[in-house]
Amino acid sequence: MRAALDASGAWGGMNRPFLPPEAQAADADSPEAESHPRYRAIFISDLHLGTPGFQAAALLDFLRHHSSDSLYLVGDIVDGWQLRRRWFWPQLHNDVVQKLLRSARKGCRIVFVPGNHDEFARAFEGHSFGGIHVQTEAVHTTADGRRLWVVHGDYFDGVIQCAKWLAYLGDNLYELTLKLNRHLNRLRARMGLPYWSLSAYLKGKVKKALNYVTDFENAVAAEARRRGHQGVVCGHIHRAEMREIDGILYCNDGDWVESCTALVEHRDGRLELVHWHGNALPRVSEPVGQQVAA
Repeated sequence: MRAALDASGAWGGMNRPFLPPEAQAADADSPEAESHPRYRAIFISDLHLGTPGFQAAALLDFLRHHSSDSLYLVGDIVDGWQLRRRWFWPQLHNDVVQKLLRSARKGCRIVFVPGNHDEFARAFEGHSFGGIHVQTEAVHTTADGRRLWVVHGDYFDGVIQCAKWLAYLGDNLYELTLKLNRHLNRLRARMGLPYWSLSAYLKGKVKKALNYVTDFENAVAAEARRRGHQGVVCGHIHRAEMREIDGILYCNDGDWVESCTALVEHRDGRLELVHWHGNALPRVSEPVGQQVAA
């Protein structure tokens, strides 16, 4: 898999490819970009580079408006499962990788914590590619002293661990749902209606799916507590959330397939979930800044 990415120029980043106008606009180091605040840290996950569902233009726009000292890529950044079935790597996906490499060159500390879809990268733990450091997990300390365990979260998914064939089947069904969703939202856009997520609707209607999410959140929070951390940042389930679970701050930074969400840390240690909608003002969750007891 790494050889395939090398061939596309994704890991190397030495020769800057030609950018289409929309990508140039999204990536420009303009005074407008400099006017935005610089965060201590940004956490993003579940980009699924290599799939049609990845909203690359939205992420490029988000990164133009949000710079940080540290950037955590919390798993499923590259979708190795889909790329093994068929190669899909348009220019905008390459632009995202190049944007990350440029951020690293400019001094942003970037940590890549692989997930189940890019588990091939776990073999390179401790290595650095263009300034992007690969770690199976990480610990981030906020400005107000809280230790946040950073992990993708697939180890707490019983389906992934015990019935991987079922996970592959679910992944194919999810891709089909996303394809239907794209067609549906094209029609909704023509009718002047906002974006609507079919997969989120189906998950919300299925009780077992809700129980799965709750079990996942509780399991991740419990492990963070066992390890002596005050909080956890994860991805995997494509459900942005920030709340306390038995005294542990649980943060899920969502995804860039449907919700386009990220977790950001302000200079004073406050944490917010940002829901990015292009150049429109982003929706943010209620900031969480209080100290959580260990």
